[in-house]
Formats: sequence, structure tokens, C-alpha cells
Amino acid sequence: MGYYKYVEKTWKMIRRGELAEVLKARLIQWRRQPTIVRIEKPTRINRARAFGYKAKPGYVVVRVRVRKGGLNRPRPRSGRRPKRMGVYGYSPAKSARLIAEERAARKYPNLVVLGSYWVGEDGVYKWYEVVMADPHHPAIANDPERRWISGYTRKIRYK
Repeated sequence: MGYYKYVEKTWKMIRRGELAEVLKARLIQWRRQPTIVRIEKPTRINRARAFGYKAKPGYVVVRVRVRKGGLNRPRPRSGRRPKRMGVYGYSPAKSARLIAEERAARKYPNLVVLGSYWVGEDGVYKWYEVVMADPHHPAIANDPERRWISGYTRKIRYK
């Protein structure tokens, strides 16, 4: 097996493997950090490379914290009371991962989102790392494998 296969195998057994204590310590640190944090290098290198990440200028990895659970709708105060009121079981139509990608794209409007992956969760939050690329950077424009990013016309995907 290659290196990335071992990394993948370790992340599959995160709760009971040797990474469990490391993840617990990381989550304690991450809780004190801001919601969107730019990081030097990806936590899960195999997942980042699958989305096209390379350790060179023009690529940015961002860790995003998203609150878990559905939305709480306010209870109707006046007027006719609807039967179910929509107070219970009101969940957003988007996944937490998509919300994380949208927040990262809003924070860095000049970058293109290549993908995201899960890196941890506790009772309140989920953390995702979003891999982004700068379409105007010469290192990406001159790379034959990644040149498509430079010609990417940004769709209004995230608002």
C-alpha cells in the first residue's frame, strides 16, 4: 500500500485508533479559533490531493466551522395558530458541507472552490476543510493539469 492508502485507513478508524487522542486535542483548539481559518497545509492530505490540491502557491486550504442541527423557527406569537407551526423538525435544505463551502467562497471571493472534506465534529460543531485555488495565479495558469481552473467562469453558485 502507498502512503495515501495508510492515511485513508487511519482516518476511517478515527474514533478508536491512534488518531482519537490527537483529534480530541485538536477540537479543543479549534473551538477557540474563528469560524473560518486559513491553514498552512491540509489535515487530510489524501482528500485534499483528490480535489487537486498541490503544495505550491495559488492553492489555499480553509477550515470552516458549521453549527450542527436544524434551525429553530420562532413560535407564532399573534394571529391564527397553525396546527404544526413548523417549530419542530425544521431542517435546512443544504448539507453542512455545502454551507461550509459557501461560507469559504464568500470569505475569499477571488478563489474557486475545488472541494471540501470532513475533519472533525463534536456535540455542537462540524469542521470541514475547503480546498480553493486562485484562477489568476501564474502557477495555476501555467500548469497543464490545472489550467482549466484559470478558464473557469465563476457561476453564481454561492451567494
